[in-house]
Amino acid sequence: MALCGVKAGETVVVLTAEDEWQENAYAFMAAAQSLGAKTFNLNVRREQRNAVGVQGRHPLVGNELAMRTLKSADMVIDMVGLLFSREQAEIQAAGVRILRVMEPFHVLKQMFPTEDLRRRVEYAKGIMEQAKQLRFTSAAGTDVTYQLGQYPVISEYGYTHEAGRWDHFPSGFSFTQGNDGGVNGTVVLQPGDILCAFKKYVETPVTLKIKDGNVVDISGAGVDAHLIDSYIKSFDDDRAYAVSHIGWGLNEKARWYQFAVTRQLPSEHVMNALAFYGNVLFSLGPNLEVGGDNDTACHLDLPMRLCSLWLDDTQILKDGDVVHPEMRVDRHA
Repeated sequence: MALCGVKAGETVVVLTAEDEWQENAYAFMAAAQSLGAKTFNLNVRREQRNAVGVQGRHPLVGNELAMRTLKSADMVIDMVGLLFSREQAEIQAAGVRILRVMEPFHVLKQMFPTEDLRRRVEYAKGIMEQAKQLRFTSAAGTDVTYQLGQYPVISEYGYTHEAGRWDHFPSGFSFTQGNDGGVNGTVVLQPGDILCAFKKYVETPVTLKIKDGNVVDISGAGVDAHLIDSYIKSFDDDRAYAVSHIGWGLNEKARWYQFAVTRQLPSEHVMNALAFYGNVLFSLGPNLEVGGDNDTACHLDLPMRLCSLWLDDTQILKDGDVVHPEMRVDRHA
């Protein structure tokens, strides 16, 4: 809360659903109160408790009183999951800073943000804002190019102190979206890459052919290709095939192997996977977060290892390692 600039006279609302994250909610209220802020818990009922992978659908839809309350706050701690929703954008437009927190305490502690992480993530944002093209490749056959400039760049480093700014505690990456129709090439998912929607690692290669910003073919001899294809088809929405945000992980405290050691902890979210140092965060689905109009409920984050990435002629990653000196951590986990 101190990193977020919480101070006396401010109002901090902790948004929760039913009995989820209550210990974390109480801790955030205590922390805000210790800094002199007024704070309370706004609790709502979740109707889609088991809707795995469904984005932008949450209990605030149509709840005008709750929305007025949240838009009147200085800061909202989001433990419901408003990401990719029009309601989140509306709250931010009112000048409210939002911090999403949906990880158990051990992950919050492990990936706790630092000023140096913020510096590196903001540097990544700045260099991406100047780039006209992003390209990433891999020895497995990935070679895809994004034309840039139409959409803004978003940075996530784990806290927010600016009016109207959203962040995710914990995190550690910057990302943007390719221009409409401006993404072309091939992505080859390899064993060890991550299917965040299912909290599992890719076990068999999957090839995604991309034309003009959309996946036009999904192939592979193993079960993973069928899993991805069937999952997308289940939403019956052609917009689910759209290429969404692209970026790379910079949090040296995040662990690629986390899913392998936490299979019995269903409450753990996916921030280790999204933020681990040197990953390419390739994704499909909605783009409301960067100001687009695709609000499909199907979202697939697919963090990839061992890739090389360039912005224009500047190399950022080489075979899964951060090589740009302004973003590199010499000793990382």
